[in-house]
Order: sequence, then structure tokens, then C-alpha cells
Amino acid sequence: MDESRDIASEYKGGLSKYSRLDPSPAPSFEKSMNNNYDYSAAPPPAPVQSHQALPSISGMIPEVYEQDQQQNMMFEQPGDQQHHHHHSSHSHTESTYSASTMQQNNAPSSYDQPEAEETPQRETRDYLTTQEEVLFMQVFVEEVGLWMDSMDPLKHFSRLLPFHALGEPMLLNAFLACGARHLALVNPKYTEDKALHYYDTATRYLLNSLQNPNRDTVICATTAVILNVYEIMCEKALQRMNHIAGARALIKECGWNARSTGIGAACFWLNVGMELLSCLHFNWQVAWHPDDWGVDMDFSRETESAREEIWTYRIVYIVAKVNNFRASIPRSQEASPRDKQIRLQNRYAEWKRLKDWADSWNENIPRTMHPMGYLYPYQTISQSAFPEVWLIKRTTIVARLFYHTAMVILSQINPIASAETEEMRELQHRHSQQICGIVAHVKDRGVASVALRSLAIAAECLTSRREQDEVLEIFVKIRQETGWRVGFLNKELKEKWGWVDETAAAQAAQQAAQQAVQQQQQQAQQYQMTNAPTLTAGNIQQNYSPQTTVTLHPPTPLAPVQPAPRQRPPPGILNPLLAAADFALPQHPYQSYYVAPNPISAHSNLHFTTY
Repeated sequence: MDESRDIASEYKGGLSKYSRLDPSPAPSFEKSMNNNYDYSAAPPPAPVQSHQALPSISGMIPEVYEQDQQQNMMFEQPGDQQHHHHHSSHSHTESTYSASTMQQNNAPSSYDQPEAEETPQRETRDYLTTQEEVLFMQVFVEEVGLWMDSMDPLKHFSRLLPFHALGEPMLLNAFLACGARHLALVNPKYTEDKALHYYDTATRYLLNSLQNPNRDTVICATTAVILNVYEIMCEKALQRMNHIAGARALIKECGWNARSTGIGAACFWLNVGMELLSCLHFNWQVAWHPDDWGVDMDFSRETESAREEIWTYRIVYIVAKVNNFRASIPRSQEASPRDKQIRLQNRYAEWKRLKDWADSWNENIPRTMHPMGYLYPYQTISQSAFPEVWLIKRTTIVARLFYHTAMVILSQINPIASAETEEMRELQHRHSQQICGIVAHVKDRGVASVALRSLAIAAECLTSRREQDEVLEIFVKIRQETGWRVGFLNKELKEKWGWVDETAAAQAAQQAAQQAVQQQQQQAQQYQMTNAPTLTAGNIQQNYSPQTTVTLHPPTPLAPVQPAPRQRPPPGILNPLLAAADFALPQHPYQSYYVAPNPISAHSNLHFTTY
């Protein structure tokens, strides 16, 4: 606040240097709180803006691989899936903002969105004052922040940071972008325009701040993590991964790891958790080696209740180790039988260590992390094909899903015992049933991100058609409620199960018939051109008569040439999206924008970070 006017007023003629102030009454808090907004109404259409697209952020990621581009996404547009008319019996709570529960009216707006400013004006607001901001922030807190905080006991993203965002435009725009994007995913009446506007604004603020050595490094890192969440919610994830490597590099710049507390811990575990889910799908090694995280793996500590998050971190570490073990399976054979035997012995010793680690975790966790209830399939009200496994706390659900996922993977990669042996098949079946039993009956939408990946891994083991059908129903239910995309999972599982896609088979047959007809037409044209007499000036009159009918056939259009998809990165490699996520490397993220922070002046306004 500028107090120079008050000081000048104490001197004779001091105020003559200042222009006259136009009094503007402050808004009444009580009056604002009495406004009854209809939050179910649609926000006004996005204004037609002339702002430039975001500049290219070079050095962010390597040449990305766009084969199976959809598989890199965890979200999808509602229109991407055909509508399913079956009624699922699974007891997921329905989102307040889904198309089935949220009515809209297209009331015109009396306000517009201004152009994004290059430098945010930091002024603390007492509260959000527009219907649009309130709606998008509500959606973020109740839907997106729900799963972002699934491993955070203090719930920074859904309970603490939104209040701090009132004084941080960069943070606020990132939150609003995620809220608007979620609405576009679960309700087709909302478009992506608003979300993209907030995303662009937050990104501009972030890039501008990265050029200031005296910036708030914590705010920058937190904003990048949230913008990364927005990016994985987009339908073209590979083309908009501006912040995936940047968020990781900024986390490392802040020195955050498994030993951090507060917002540092929240950002670290969210970031490594998202990477782990991606690597489990693509069979990549996690870029940040789990041994460098700094996880406390002493199982004799933190055994009391209310410390479930500590044990969740421990099982995430174990799953990351199992993931890297699977991704590092040798692709070539040793020339010497002796070398092969040594390798197998070493690999089995590591497998046994990981298996014992997971078993020990399950034996030492607090009682509150074991099921509160268990019903066999015939006992369930929904008559599910899977048992009902009732777990109480969200972080416990996440931890149990990770644990059972690790056991399923371990049963498939025993170096000296085939997955078809009786012992490994029993291990795989038992834990895959536990995963399906948890996900089929869970009511908490905040575990959807982990549930989808765990369920996809478990579902590959299913052989019963009834169980397979129910898994597909669960995927559709999750998509409708959360926006997490499932189309590619359905396709992968049906191929794994050996299902024949009748629609795809019919389309392939029709396409083959069309190609055969086109080929015959082309051959006929070539024959006519080869055997037709050459018309010259001397024989035109001789060969032409009024009775001759000349029929001109237009050239047969060729089928459009589909561009060859870019090669998908091979399995077993280090996560290519995060391999260079370090400002110490030459090809670091945010090229042309990043300036190293001043260690003396580096500070943060997040006063609750150490609580």
C-alpha cells in the first residue's frame, strides 16, 4: 500500500503533487455472500481473443513418439466413447458436475476475460467474486484436488493452496484451468476454451517468473506441478507436454524429496506417483531412481495408526523398484551358458528380495490398513463377480492397490519360474481378485487414477467372460464420473483376452472389398489404354462415326495415404519424457526462459510449508 499520500498531507501544499482520488466504495462482504448463484448454469462462452499462442518451449521433451498417442493420456473427451446403455451395479458416487446430474442454462454473461498480462499483479483477494471462478475452483477442489491429495495427509491442493491462490494469480489460473478442464471432460456442454485460456495465462506467468532470479521458487514449482496435471487431462497429451519435465526439474531445484514436509512432500509424491503410473503402462524405468528418493524403509518405525501415508510412500517405493526390475529384463541372451546362469541367479535374488519386501510391508502395516470388511461374491448386494473388499481411508485404498499390483507383476516376472506354474498362477489370481474386489465396490472417486492402472494390470489375468464384462463396465463407470479415459484400455484388454471385435472386423472386410473393386477398375483402365488405337489426324475421320458413343470415366480416386505413425519408444528404457528433467543438464526444460534463482533471495510466501 502506498502511504506517501498520507505522509504528504501532513505538509503544507503536499497534496498538490497528487491527482485527486475518485472514491470507490469497497464491496460489501455480506452483500456478496447473499448472492445466490446458480452454479449449475453454464459459464459464458469464451471470448474471441487475439492473444498469441504460447511460444515454443524448446528443450522440454525429446522427439515424442505418437504411435498410440491416446495411450499416453489418462483422460478422454466424453464423445470419444460410444454411449453404453447398460446399468452398472457398482457403487461409485456420481460427480456433481457430470452431464447426468448438472443442468445448464446458457445465460449471457455481463463480463469478459481480459488479455493475459505478462506480469501478474500480486494483490490478495478476500474471496472469489465471479460465478465462473467459484464454479471452476469448486470443481477443482471437489474433483481434481481429490485425487491429487490422495497421498497427502494435509490435503494441500484441495484445502490449503486454494486460499493462498487468492494472492497468487499464477497459482489461481492453474487451479481454474484444471477445474474448467475437468468440466469439459465430464460434461459435453462445456468446451475447452475456458480451460485453455487459464492454462495459457498461468504458463505465461510462470515463464515470466522463471526469468527473475529473485522469484518465489516454491510458487513456481507448485504451479508447474498443477499445470502438468492439466496436461495429462488433455486429449492431445503428447503435443502439450510443456510442463512434465519442467515440474520435475523445479521440484529438484527446490530440493524436495521423500524427506520433505508440507507442500514439498505433496508435490514430490504427486509427481513421482504420476510418473510411476505412466511407467507401469509403457514398461519404462522411472527416471528418478527410487533409491535416490530418500524413503524411510525401516518397518519398525511408524507402526501406529494415523501414519498410513508413511506406509503408502513405502509401498510406492517398492512398486517403483518392481517396475524398474520388470523394465530391465534383458532383451538378449548371453553367449556363455555360465554367464546366463549367473545372470539368472542374480535376477532371482533381486526378485526374491522384492517379494520379501512386499510381504514384510503387508505384515507390518497398521491394522487400519487392512480390510474392515470382506464379502465373497455371492454375498454382495450387487451380485458382483468379485469379492467386496472394504477399506476405509483413501490413502489406504491407494496403498493396498499398489501392494496387490506389485504382487501381480512379481508373479509374472519370476526369473526361474514360469508364470504358468501353479504357485505363480495362484499368486497372480489371488492378488488380481483383490484388486478387482477393491475397485468394483469403492465409492471414493479420489482413487480413480491408481485404480485404473491397477485394474488394467489385474484384468489381463482374467479368463471368465463374466469377470471380463464387469471390468469393462467398471471402466465405463469411472470414465463417466471422473473423465479418466478408458478407450485404449478396453481395446488393449479385448486383444489380450482374444476377443473378436465384430465392428472392426466388419469395417476391415468392407475396406478390403472396396480396395478390390478399386484395383479391378484400375486394371481395366490400364488395359483400355494399352489396347486402344492411336488417334492421328489421318485416321480420326475414318474411325469416328456419328453412332460412336464415347464414355469418359473419371479417374478412380485413390485411398488417402495415412501418414506412418511415429515409432513408439521401446519398453525397458528410461522414461524419455523425464530423462532430461534437470536444470544441470544442457537440454534442460524451459530453454530460453530459465534463469537460475538467487540462493540468497530465494524465498516463499507459502507460510504453511513446514507445518
